[in-house]
Order: sequence, then C-alpha cells, then structure tokens
Amino acid sequence: MIAVSALTFAYADQPPVFEALSWHVETGDAWAVLGPSGCGKTTLLYLLAGLLEPTEGSIRIGGQELDGPRPRTGLILQDYGLLPWATARRNVELGIEIRRFYGPDGKHAPVEETAVNGPARVSYWLERLTLQPHADKYPGQLSGGQRQRVAIARTLALEPDLLLMDEPFSSLDAPTRESLQTLTHKLRREARLTTIIVTHSIEEAAILGQKIVILGRPPNRKPTIVENPEAGRPDYRHQSTYFRMIKRLRRYLEPLQ
Repeated sequence: MIAVSALTFAYADQPPVFEALSWHVETGDAWAVLGPSGCGKTTLLYLLAGLLEPTEGSIRIGGQELDGPRPRTGLILQDYGLLPWATARRNVELGIEIRRFYGPDGKHAPVEETAVNGPARVSYWLERLTLQPHADKYPGQLSGGQRQRVAIARTLALEPDLLLMDEPFSSLDAPTRESLQTLTHKLRREARLTTIIVTHSIEEAAILGQKIVILGRPPNRKPTIVENPEAGRPDYRHQSTYFRMIKRLRRYLEPLQ
C-alpha cells in the first residue's frame, strides 16, 4: 500500500526531520504514530498526504509515486476543517462537489468516479454516523463529537482507501473519544481502510494502532515499530494486555522526552 524509501525531509534552513527513512504499510493496516512534541509526527502525515514533498527519496502509494494529494487519500485534521457557514449536510457534500468540478481526471478525482451516486453516499454516511437528525444544523450548533462525525462522514463519502488522521479526538471528552475510537476500528474493518493516526496519547496509540511507529528526536532514521495485534478487539481497553502495552510504550518514550 505505502512504501517510503530513503525519505529525507527538512524545512527551509532547518536540520532534517527525517533522514533516509524507510517504512512499509500494508493494505488494511491500522497504524498509530507516537512520539514527543517536535519529533515530526504531523510532518510525516503531511508527507503521506502529498501536502509536503520529500527533499530526497520517495513515497509510493498503491504502486504510484506520490507527487501531490491523491483522490483516494482522506485527511482528517484536529480542528475538523468544517465550514462554519455550511450545514452538516453541506459540509459532507463539499468533497463530492469539488470532485464534480474537476471531473474524473485521475488526479483530482478517480477516473472511475461517478457523480450520480454522490447524494446517496452523503445520505448513507449521515445516517450511518447518526447525523441525520442534525443534518441541517451548523457546526456551531453541534457538539465536538458530532463535528468530528461530520468530518469523518465528509471523508468517507469520497470512498478513500487510505485514511490519515491528525490527533482527531484530542479535544473530546473521554466517553465521546472512546466511542469514536471504536467507530474508527469498525469502519476500517468494514471498508478495509488503511489507517494512520497521529497521536500524542500513549493510551490512544495502544487502542488505535495494531502497529505503532515511535518517532524520536530528529533526524529520524530508523523508527521503533511495536506490534499491537489485539488493538481493535472488543473490550481490549479493559484487558491486561492493553495495560502491559501502555507500560511498554511508556518505556520507549521516556528516554525521548
């Protein structure tokens, strides 16, 4: 699915964030990216989204070298990215309308994309994420969890194969956060989505990442990868293996602080 090869990236007049980094992600994997502030977590996500370009090396997704944002990649940001003057329904429709503007050119919209089922997809995801009763409300009238569901619905209506999330649940209360974490795993399994989620929370990484990549202080050359195959199982957060995983991740992170 994703092949990162000898990736080097540096901001202008700054030392490298990544230096000759290689990393491989299989289709359907659930990854969490964990590390201290300033380690390059969000930078890595933006590189995978095609919003930043490597200084050296390459990123290939689905066998194609990445040279900019791709239509099958969904990106959900921490602040949701909703238009405050548009209703929940209009916000969900936004991505499909942008694709319709460009047409199926294979760069901005998939060649096989058909606009006729756009409204049906919007209605499906509003219903699927229990947003139908709130479809005509504006973001300011929605709770944080509802706004995040709108952002998720807008992204999934585009039928992505790769979902990138940048600390998507950090501002939510604990019950809402846990509910959306469970929903993320469920949607990933249903659609066989590949998910990569950046988080600063050890507990969230243990819940969301069946594989966890730990970044250290730049430059990152060979990150630590931790296998966490039980993530996503029912009641995992109440199992002893979950608490052991948290302790293990904390041991990795303590020297990096």
